[in-house]
Amino acid sequence: MEAIEKGGVTSPKGYKAAGIHAGLKKKKKDLALLVSDTPAVAAGVFTRNVVAAAPVLYCKEVLKAPHVRGLVVNSGNANACTGDQGLENARAMGAAAAAAVGAEPEEMLVSSTGVIGYQLPMDKIRAGISAAAEQLSAGHGHDAAKAIMTTDTFSKEIAVRFPLGEATVTVGGMSKGSGMIHPNMATMLCFVTTDCAIGKECLQGMVSDITDRTFNMITVDGDTSTNDMLLVLANGQAENPEITGPADEGYAAFYDALYLVCRHLAIEIARDGEGATKLVTVQVSGAASLADARIAAKSVCSSNLVKTAVFGEDANWGRILAAVGYSGISFDPYGVDIAISSAAGSIQVALRGTGIGFSEEEALKILKEKEITFEIRLSEGSASATAWCCDFSYDYVKINASYRS
Repeated sequence: MEAIEKGGVTSPKGYKAAGIHAGLKKKKKDLALLVSDTPAVAAGVFTRNVVAAAPVLYCKEVLKAPHVRGLVVNSGNANACTGDQGLENARAMGAAAAAAVGAEPEEMLVSSTGVIGYQLPMDKIRAGISAAAEQLSAGHGHDAAKAIMTTDTFSKEIAVRFPLGEATVTVGGMSKGSGMIHPNMATMLCFVTTDCAIGKECLQGMVSDITDRTFNMITVDGDTSTNDMLLVLANGQAENPEITGPADEGYAAFYDALYLVCRHLAIEIARDGEGATKLVTVQVSGAASLADARIAAKSVCSSNLVKTAVFGEDANWGRILAAVGYSGISFDPYGVDIAISSAAGSIQVALRGTGIGFSEEEALKILKEKEITFEIRLSEGSASATAWCCDFSYDYVKINASYRS
């Protein structure tokens, strides 16, 4: 597996992108277009929020088709809670993008992110799509990644490649997300491209499984968005033998590449949480089942008390144990060990569910780093899981107290 320097969604063969300022935001780029030169199979997962935005509903329809040609994304307006008009606008957005790139209307996926409850300014959307279509290029993937951002402080991109027989397969991706992050499938959008030849059902199975291991294991603030989606396009231009199931050559290698891309993008969302100063990794081992391990890890990541303690660089391990305790899993509280580690070292803070003497000075040194890991060892079995979050700072409240303005 090889990482591609400055790689992104246009690193695989046959993809072009553009990112422009269409006027939905005051100055920054706010509309992205991503197109495959040839038809691509597509898979996706979406928010489980009952209040789902119009683009989510529309994309579920589009994914029933055997192929797509690309997607169009706007930021600055979520097109959520906009009724029948919002759904019509999502369809019109897809149709405008299709016409601009020579595709059929039902071949374009649509995504939006931003403020809830406002109709899209379709005159700006249509003009923006036309402008973006004129700028489509394999060299504009980074512009597209910038255009999908809202409160993000940096773009999130990655691409990797690996040999598959006589072919070389590439997987690239971009995501956005900083606040309203608590995936139940984060506001989270992620778009992944590949030139791998793979069956639609096989791809969907991989995407669903990998989502549970990556995007569903991050949280910033406990809020599940109305617009969350992960879309993966595969156009087959690597010309490898088509992958249709686990027994096929290349299945494991492609799964690993897709997992690596999604894991990286998920972690970058957690790292860029609104107001965040630290990335937190929570590793749970010794659980009775994988489900228990995931529940426990996510419970710790979701604890505001844990996250504020991290911001304050306070080794308050009791909050960690308490979060496991109310997670809903069954375990022996006197069989839990807890350690805290970072680039500055590692220190055990609890043994068999009880506090032990440890150096507060050493713990503070560890917690001053930008990346912190909590290691929680249960005594129930051999299952393990990892989740990611960030700390809670004063700036999170400042950002969200004035989001609309």
